[in-house]
Amino acid sequence: MRLSNFDINELTDWRHLLHRTPELSGEEEQTAARVFQMLAATGPDRTVTGLGGHGVAALYEGNAPGPCVMLRCELDALPIQELSDFDHVSETRGRAHLCGHDGHMTMLAAMARMLGRHRPARGSVLLMFQPAEENGAGARAVVADPAFADLRPDYAFAIHNMPGLAFGDVAVKPGPVSCASRGMRIALTGQTSHAAEPEKARSPMLALAQLMPDLTALAEGQPGQEDFALVTVTHARMGEPAFGVTPGEAEVFATLRTLTDDRMAALVASAEEMVQQAAAQSGLRCHITYEDVFDATTNAPEAFEIATRALDRLGVPHTPGPLPMRASEDVGCFGAQIPLAFMLLGAGEDHPPVHTPHYDFPDELIQHGAAIYSAILDEILSGTNNDT
Repeated sequence: MRLSNFDINELTDWRHLLHRTPELSGEEEQTAARVFQMLAATGPDRTVTGLGGHGVAALYEGNAPGPCVMLRCELDALPIQELSDFDHVSETRGRAHLCGHDGHMTMLAAMARMLGRHRPARGSVLLMFQPAEENGAGARAVVADPAFADLRPDYAFAIHNMPGLAFGDVAVKPGPVSCASRGMRIALTGQTSHAAEPEKARSPMLALAQLMPDLTALAEGQPGQEDFALVTVTHARMGEPAFGVTPGEAEVFATLRTLTDDRMAALVASAEEMVQQAAAQSGLRCHITYEDVFDATTNAPEAFEIATRALDRLGVPHTPGPLPMRASEDVGCFGAQIPLAFMLLGAGEDHPPVHTPHYDFPDELIQHGAAIYSAILDEILSGTNNDT
């Protein structure tokens, strides 16, 4: 399966259109509509919309029975103001595709074109355009959607571009590849008083001052070690901006991060106990909620082996690179259900990092990603690997 120069030009234009019109997690209605329109032109055997929100999936059936291989990308953009000046810059202030999800979608659009022309020898291919990756909600919502169970993929593969990694090289390894994380939101409630009579208040000041360093001190181990844990205090607020009132409430945000889900459960228990003790010592009520919850992502040995065989056949250099990442990826929810291989594709050692205002997905990576996906499909569905 190959892309023509005409394909590449059209796919690049489509990527630029997506980049100009970003939508945030859970709001990807227009993006999903564009994906559906693109897929329809390739003649999939089945298309499912509304998966886990605005998710879209297309199924391409092979010529004989066999496994179903899912290729997954993300629909959503980031709430960051883009500062680039190229022609396809975001048209929406404060929103931009600064993680490369527009490019990831275009890799799968390339696969849709190729699959529309040449079905696999056996099995089937599921192209999954997943919503809401950036807040950790999308993959979990897709997996929970009854329509996903009907699709029944047997393998899952996903590529994420990675600035700082040599262009076109791949980072992949078996086992843990990205951390579990969650945002811990702590509300402390006491009682205000006049600032002249602080003894009559139940102020959260001491608890707040204690919790910020104590939560951070729960960090343990080094990235890549099984006991790795990291707590980052990202926000704190106490009372109102006034001189006449002793504060009676406070709020703390902390991001908890671990290599494994089991370690996350232990870290959550320790952090919650710490909060409860600090609140009790100051006579405060505490309320804890969680947002942006990501499971750990773990590559299955069998999926890793398939991916590396495909990379070797293409002559693509691959190493563990920066894996496992401290950052989180919600594709791990799929990996908890089916064998998964998640890979990083180098965007260039000097390329601006993701989640920064001057980042843009390199268009030249579209062909590289599509070639890797195509080689993976050949490994599983070519008809010569019936034992896979």
